Amino acid sequence: MSARPARVAFPASVDEVAETVRRAARDGLRVKPVGTGHSFTATAATDGVLIRPDRLTGIREIDRAARTVTVAAGTPLKRLNAALAGAGLSLTNMGDIMEQTVAGAVSTGTHGTGRDSASIAAQIRALELVTADGSLLRCSAGENPEVFAAARIGLGALGVITTVTFAVEPLFLLTACEEPMAFDRVTAEFDEHVAENEHFEFYWFPHTGNCTTKRNNRSTGPVAPPGRLRGWIDDELLSNGVFQVACSLGRAVPATIPAVARVSSRALAGRTYTDIAYKVFTSPRRVRFVEMEYALEREAAVGALREVKAMVDRSPLRVSFPVEIRTAPADDIALSTASGRDSAYIAVHLYRGTPHRAYFTAVERIMTAHGGRPHWGKIHTRDAAYLSGVYPRFGAFTAVRDRLDPDRLFGNDYLRRVLGD
Repeated sequence: MSARPARVAFPASVDEVAETVRRAARDGLRVKPVGTGHSFTATAATDGVLIRPDRLTGIREIDRAARTVTVAAGTPLKRLNAALAGAGLSLTNMGDIMEQTVAGAVSTGTHGTGRDSASIAAQIRALELVTADGSLLRCSAGENPEVFAAARIGLGALGVITTVTFAVEPLFLLTACEEPMAFDRVTAEFDEHVAENEHFEFYWFPHTGNCTTKRNNRSTGPVAPPGRLRGWIDDELLSNGVFQVACSLGRAVPATIPAVARVSSRALAGRTYTDIAYKVFTSPRRVRFVEMEYALEREAAVGALREVKAMVDRSPLRVSFPVEIRTAPADDIALSTASGRDSAYIAVHLYRGTPHRAYFTAVERIMTAHGGRPHWGKIHTRDAAYLSGVYPRFGAFTAVRDRLDPDRLFGNDYLRRVLGD
């Protein structure tokens, strides 16, 4: 996908964001902020004014008494994590990629995996955004709470986020235990693994009965990261270098994929290591891919995954990427994929350049049969008619949008599809 904005703005302050918004409105142009381009949807596409947050970066305040950090919206998560660690602090949870900007990550519902914590947006305690009239609006649980309930995952539809205040806690360590496990075993024991671990996820390799599991739990230490050689072999050589070659071969000769999957699914041996939290939560992802992810009620996830496996097994599809399964507790954010229900996520990927429509359509059919909610930043075909049926507070979100942006200054074709007019 591509977009050709009429102009691009690089505001360095809240006042400059506000002036950019007011000027666009005077000129009859729509406005969209963009992050690092990590999303697979056209959430940030515009033919009007594109706001790049490259100069809206940095930590504004650390309040140790309140255990919060206020950070500018354009700050990349990797820089926030490093700065917090330097201050002896940490977010409670993270996704497995940290290239996104703060505003981009929270606006699309970026999440990790967790028994008690997952979404980055669920860790927000307050935020500020410039609304369609150019005014600055602050919201929290105690100030403009109806906006706060919507804006933590706002899809860029409510305004331009300028700062976000997160809850933080003292820096902590995690011990990661990565272990191969058979598909039948991990699915049979899924509830036990989720209950017994603070963070549990697993990857199933299509065309095989093999999985890799990862359990992250808090540790008193000592720090014991993977050795330099072992880390390079696992994270760079195998997970990126060799996997890149395997994906390229599979794209060129799809018939080789099942055999390659059987080999690659056994290549990563188990390992255990301990490090500061964000270094355990995140991992390098250098092999380019396209992705679709759906959130289901947690009780439905194993059955849906078994349906996906059965579909792949009986189809002519050749799938070179593993399927990822994570969890999240229920939260109270209107458009969170975990809004009001404990959730599990099933994410499917294909190597970039591989035709994905047949695979993603077949998986999406299974997900929607279970009332699944698509990740806002990943490929899906759902529209407002479907989404209003799986989000009980969908109407509350659109009511806030109607109040803050009645003329759809922040609208685009993607938002028209998923939110309606």
